[in-house]
Amino acid sequence: MDSTPESPRRTWAEIDTDALRHNFDALQACVGASVQVMAVVKANAYGHGVETVVKALASRAAMFGVANVKEAREVRVHAPGVPVFILGPALPDERAEIVWGGFIPSVSDVAEARAYAALGTGAPIPVHLVLDTGMGRIGIWEDDAERIAHEICSIPGIDVAGIASHLPVADEDAGFTHDQLLRFHTLVEKLVAQGIRRPVVHVENSAGIIAEPALAGTLVRAGLALYGSAPIVEFQPKLRPVMTWKTRVTLIREVGVGRGVSYGRTFITPRPMRIATLAVGYADGYRRHLSHCEAHVLIGGKRCSLLGRVTMDQILVDVSALPECQAGDEVVLIGQQGSEEILAAELAEKSGTIAWDIFTGIGQRVVRT
Repeated sequence: MDSTPESPRRTWAEIDTDALRHNFDALQACVGASVQVMAVVKANAYGHGVETVVKALASRAAMFGVANVKEAREVRVHAPGVPVFILGPALPDERAEIVWGGFIPSVSDVAEARAYAALGTGAPIPVHLVLDTGMGRIGIWEDDAERIAHEICSIPGIDVAGIASHLPVADEDAGFTHDQLLRFHTLVEKLVAQGIRRPVVHVENSAGIIAEPALAGTLVRAGLALYGSAPIVEFQPKLRPVMTWKTRVTLIREVGVGRGVSYGRTFITPRPMRIATLAVGYADGYRRHLSHCEAHVLIGGKRCSLLGRVTMDQILVDVSALPECQAGDEVVLIGQQGSEEILAAELAEKSGTIAWDIFTGIGQRVVRT
């Protein structure tokens, strides 16, 4: 029986699991072997594909960090023996599944702790107590921590197995971050002296790991840097980008002088040009804000300028200097080709956002392979 031939991919992301493990080991080396590493895999592993990432790190990560119970379920399928920590508050209706599934919730107040305790059927439920030492998002404000932590610890059926906080400016304000870390660890010691059994202690994100490894606690939460993008640029040479995002040339056109290119006619050809149409657009996650920002793609190992506005499914680039370029050619949007490289951080800077946003914004129709 004849089978229908499969068409080539139009836009796809290649995930390098060796690079992923290399980055994990580089971050582990920062804090030393005595500190465990949680791999943060929320938002489909920062857009890299949760199944691939979790399987690659299951033998290394002490824990996986996710945003919600749905993500926790997905991780459990691919790494059934590794603990899963839910980084943010759960909805009231999610708590029963968290307890039933054996996931570790974060707790920010007494009401949350009591709600989890009410769902227990035997052994105490392990929770991580979150302290707000400057993020202002979740957690017990540090001034109230001793009193509220004591109340939570006295609730039957609750085991405060961890104490956590979060760094809001570890990649921007070294002075504030250092002071925040000292305050956090001092507070942890006060809580231990108050009677909390010595818990897992975690506060540092990727930037914290890089900038303040000596104040790491017993566990760190590796996110962005795990995927090869350093929040502190000096560390970038020690990392390897995990994702290479590619698309293809669909059409080559010779365009005369004075022609409008893309919506709004915001680019008018100043000379005869050879223009390639590429099979990617903002529906795939290639940011519309990259329009008119001197963004580039790589074709044949050379940088080619983006022309006009990014549209939903296509972009246009200048290939006047590449007479050999033809329809079907591979194009690199993020990654290396020849001696040239485009990092997610470059696209982020040019589109006025951050690398986290670039990675997690890459759409579902971009196949991860």
